Parts: sequence; structure tokens; C-alpha cells
Amino acid sequence: MSNHMSNHWHIVNAGVLEEKLYRREIFPGLGLYVLPKPGYQKKYAVFATHFGSIDNKFQIEGSGEMIAVPDGVAHFLEHKLFEDERGNVFDRFAALGASSNAYTSFTHTAYLFSCTEYFAENLELMLDFVQEPYFTAETVRNEQGIIRQEIRMYEDNPQWRVFFNLLEALYTEHPVRNDIAGTWESIAQITPELLYQCYRTYYHPSNMALFVVGDIEPDEVGRQVEANISKRGYSPLGQIKRFYPEEGPAVSRRRVTQELVVSEPLFHLGFKDAAVTRFKGRDLLRRELCMELLLDIIFGESEALYNDLYRDGLIDDSFDYGYTAESSYAYTLIGGKTRDPEVLLERIMAGIDQVKRGGITAEQFERHRRSQLGDFLRRFNSLEFIANNFLAYHFKGIDLFDYPQLLQEVKQEDVEALLDENLDPESPVVSLIIPKKEG
Repeated sequence: MSNHMSNHWHIVNAGVLEEKLYRREIFPGLGLYVLPKPGYQKKYAVFATHFGSIDNKFQIEGSGEMIAVPDGVAHFLEHKLFEDERGNVFDRFAALGASSNAYTSFTHTAYLFSCTEYFAENLELMLDFVQEPYFTAETVRNEQGIIRQEIRMYEDNPQWRVFFNLLEALYTEHPVRNDIAGTWESIAQITPELLYQCYRTYYHPSNMALFVVGDIEPDEVGRQVEANISKRGYSPLGQIKRFYPEEGPAVSRRRVTQELVVSEPLFHLGFKDAAVTRFKGRDLLRRELCMELLLDIIFGESEALYNDLYRDGLIDDSFDYGYTAESSYAYTLIGGKTRDPEVLLERIMAGIDQVKRGGITAEQFERHRRSQLGDFLRRFNSLEFIANNFLAYHFKGIDLFDYPQLLQEVKQEDVEALLDENLDPESPVVSLIIPKKEG
């Protein structure tokens, strides 16, 4: 290891993953992560900010002023950054042989590219366009028209609607119940000044992180990123305080049904985890692992319930389940297409009840734990999986590389304890999309 590297890099040996992650901070606070993958042709980079659709009330440490912004600003900013005085940034990536994209989630916004050559040039392009905002009244007005079209398109998208209808029913106050793109009314309030204000807060390096993976030399990446950031004259920013409304266990509605053009009903069943705000860091990850294990034990393809439902034509390959946990909200979601939503609901609740009464066997627990670890290790062949998930967890104060170790530590009783806590038969919410009646 060179002296230069040892002065700057903190190297994490990721245990069972047999990976070495190079980590350093670049003034004034950017987290830089490099995961060398010798022999890989593809290189992948994600530059992300801890700014998502739920971050619409905030305060900078020492400013004393709380700022509230309309829904949809994070997504609007993501769109706008791809356009500057020279036109569309996608075209410049394409000219360098790279594939580029971006996305906004509830909690963060990410800009990414993959390439096999011209990595340094593509990285420079990404660092430049994300850090050089360009908003005018005219470009904002144009974007409002584009996003209105996008909102209208999603209003007719059955998968999107069944999901957001569920969140609107599960949550009474928390902004996770609001569409990531906002509404026609909320985006009409967006101005260049508002975008610059949010940009200066959330796109400060101390609120961002960059993850690079592929056959790359950490030292070279470190020098390039440091040179790019240091020329911009950033000064340190105080802590960003985010405000989310108090959200108790009560739900907004028990059931939402919407008619859309579908051939078969779409069914989502949701359970709200109001206790999640008590957990941080590794404890939050442990809760997530336990809940995912529990759902595998009840609904996994190797279990009787799944096979019975499939055999009876109540579910098909679209059936899925999962648990989403963030520091200010969490929920369980189960669902897919079904010919008979009422029977499916009854059978799912009976299946959960059966596990509650009969318990989990040691064999089930071990089998699903091994399966989950195997799935995780297999996913580490995907550069996209590593980079995107590492940063999503990083913004939650979690190190993704802790996953295998924590999974080994989880006990059967930890999983069983969540049966009553998170799958309460009194509290499910149902979202349905049913075929539109003719005429």
C-alpha cells in the first residue's frame, strides 16, 4: 500500500464477502467509497444526496429558521440537473460510451452511470453536472409541463396506484403517503429560488456520498474527486435537521378500492410498523433482517402457504412481499395479482394466524437464514446492487457490509417476537385495483 493511500484511506475488510472497501472523507464532508473489483469490465458510479421526497421540512443548524417546501421538489431537482446551458447531459454520457440515469426515492436522490471505458471522463462529467445547477424561470416552467405529464401517466398506472393508495391509507400524517413527484398544485409552487435554496442545503458535499465500483485504482479516483470538489470553494454546512410529523399506530383508512383498466384485480395488504422510530443503525438493520426472515418463513416459495395459494389459482408469479424500514417510517407489504382478493385476504390472515399458533421450527429458521445469506452473497456479483444499496443504507446510518454478520447473530426468538408486533390481525390495510366496469 502506498504512503499516499495510507494517509487518506480507511480500508474495511468485509469479512465473509471477501471484499476490500476503501473509504475516506473529502473536505467539507463528502463520503467517498471505492470497491475495487479486479477483472470486471464494467465500472459503475453513484453520486447521491440524502434528499428524498419526504424531506420537505428542514432547518440548518444555527439558522433558527424552519423551511417548508412543496411536495415534489427533490424529484423536480433531479430532472432539472440533467439540463444546463449546453443542453442535455444524457447525450454527453452517450458520447463517452456510458449509460446514465437518476432516480428519486422517499429518502434520497441518486445519479449514476456505468461504462467500460473513459471512466475518468464520465466521472468528471457526473461530478460537474450534479454540482453545477442551472435554473431559470423558463426552464422551470418547461419542467412543470413535463412533470405534469408524468404525474398524469402515473395516475393511470395500476401498479403505482395500488402501492400509493396503500401508503395513503396506512399513514395519516407522514409525507411517505404523498407521491414522490408531487401533485399538479404542489409543483406549480416551485420556483428557481426555491430550487436553489433546497439545492444549497441538500446538495452540499457533507450531505452526499459517492460510491465507485469496478476494476479501478482507489488512489486515482481519490485524487480526481478531491480535485473536483476542492476547486468549488465549499465552506462547511451545519447539521441539517429534518422534521417529520408524529405518526402513531392509527391508520388513515382500512381499505381503498380504485377502478382502472386491468384484466385481473391487483391486491396489496399492508401493516404499519409505528415502533420503528425507536431503532437506529445496526438495531434498525437487525429489525429489517428479522422481519424479512419472518416473511420468508410465512410466504416463501418453499412453504406450504405459498404452494397452496398458487395451486388454488389465488396468486401467480407477480406475488411478492417485503418489509421497508427507514428511521421515520416502516411497513410490511404483501400482494400481487389475484382472481379473488377477498379469499386471498382471508387465506393470508389465516396463514399468519397458523404460524402464530404453531410457532416457527428451528429447521425453518435455519433454512431461511441460510437462504437469505446465499441471496445476499449472490447479489454481490451485481455492481448496481452493491453501489445503490450501500448508499441507501449509508444514509440510514447503516453499513451494508454488516449484513452477513448481523444475520448470523439473529435469534429465532427475535423473529418470533415480530409476529404479534408487526403482523397484528387487527391492523391490516388493503389496497385494491379492480377492473373498470364498462359503460
